[in-house]
Amino acid sequence: MRKLLTDAALTLAPPKGDRHGPLMPLMLTLTVVTGLVDAVSYLALGHVFVANMTGNVVFLGFALAGADGLSAPASVVAMAAFLAGALVGGRSGTRFAAHRGRLLTVATALQTLLVAGAVVTAAVTHGTVGTGAQYTLIVLLGLAMGLQNAVARRLGVPDLTTTVLTLTLTGLAADSSPAGGATPRPGRRLLSVLAMFLGALAGAVLLLHTELALALGLALVLLVVTSAAVHRLSGSDDPWIKPLT
Repeated sequence: MRKLLTDAALTLAPPKGDRHGPLMPLMLTLTVVTGLVDAVSYLALGHVFVANMTGNVVFLGFALAGADGLSAPASVVAMAAFLAGALVGGRSGTRFAAHRGRLLTVATALQTLLVAGAVVTAAVTHGTVGTGAQYTLIVLLGLAMGLQNAVARRLGVPDLTTTVLTLTLTGLAADSSPAGGATPRPGRRLLSVLAMFLGALAGAVLLLHTELALALGLALVLLVVTSAAVHRLSGSDDPWIKPLT
């Protein structure tokens, strides 16, 4: 337990000169955002995910088989928007390959605009999500999450993909001492899982007890804070801004 707490503390407050510097807490914040928007998309947009594409592929199969409560078009649109966002993220990663700080600054700024559009859409509908609003929200949020996933992949912070936990959970068990492993980064992995869980919990609570716009608004606030923080930190000459080799 002490090792887990120590590793978690180092994740949130990395030592000076650390290879990933402030990226770790920033990526954890983006993981919370993922939990928030997937809670919104699943609970309010017709049982579809905008970040978890594994779930969408499975849902698409279920929907085509005739399962109730699922929409094949919604899953297809979510995947298409996610892929488009990932394309933009990939192009951004190529353009800003020499400076990870600028890459994350640009990505989170674009995400902020997309989620702000989703907040406005939700506010205009007053919580009543018709077909038009549903697909508008799916597209905006899918674009934002595809962009985030592609940029997180380019940044390459271990165990912090921000949108996928399957490999993180697998590593937590497979690399543990009982499995004969060296238990690398257990605290970071646990924090990643906890961040996603807390985001999903907060999103569900806000959605079920308040309004859709407030749940998305929290995601927007987290993105604004992340974008402002990375912009302020990325002007330094610290090792973390340099690309991985």
